[in-house]
Amino acid sequence: MKRSAMLLAIILFCCFQPGLSIAQQLKSQQKMKLNAGIITSKLAETKAFYTSILGFGISFENDFYLLLHTPGKQAELSFLLPGHASQQPLFQPSFQGQGMYLTIEVEDVDLVYQELKKKNVDIKIDIRNEPWGDRHFAITDPNGIAIDILKYTNPEKP
Repeated sequence: MKRSAMLLAIILFCCFQPGLSIAQQLKSQQKMKLNAGIITSKLAETKAFYTSILGFGISFENDFYLLLHTPGKQAELSFLLPGHASQQPLFQPSFQGQGMYLTIEVEDVDLVYQELKKKNVDIKIDIRNEPWGDRHFAITDPNGIAIDILKYTNPEKP
C-alpha cells in the first residue's frame, strides 16, 4: 500500500505543475484536432467540388466515407453516406442543407475570388469589406453548406 501511495505521489509530482488545477494541467497537455463531418448522399459531387474548385486533397476515401484536407493539410473535412449499415444511428441522418457554414481563411481573397469566378462558381455574396475587418465573399457547396472565404484585415476606424 505504501509503495502505491509513493508511486502515485511521484507521478503527481513529476507530471503536474504546482499552482495549476489538475483539470488545467490535463487540458494544457491534451492535443486536440477538429474534423467537421457532414452526412450526405452527394459524395461524388462533394469530392468534385472540394478538389477541383477549392483545391482540397483526398486523405482517405471508400464507398461510404470521404476525408478531405485543405491545401497544406492544416484542416480536414469529412463526408459520410447517410443510413450506412456500418454506422451507429447517431451518424445516419442526412444533413438537411441549412444552418451550417465553413470559413476558409486565405492569403489573397481577391485572387481566390477571381479564380472562382473564372470557374463559373456561383458567388452567393459578392466580395466586400466588413466594418469588423473581414474582406470576404461566400459560395455554397453541393450540400448547401455556406462557405465564407475571407482575409482578415484591420477593422475600420469610426
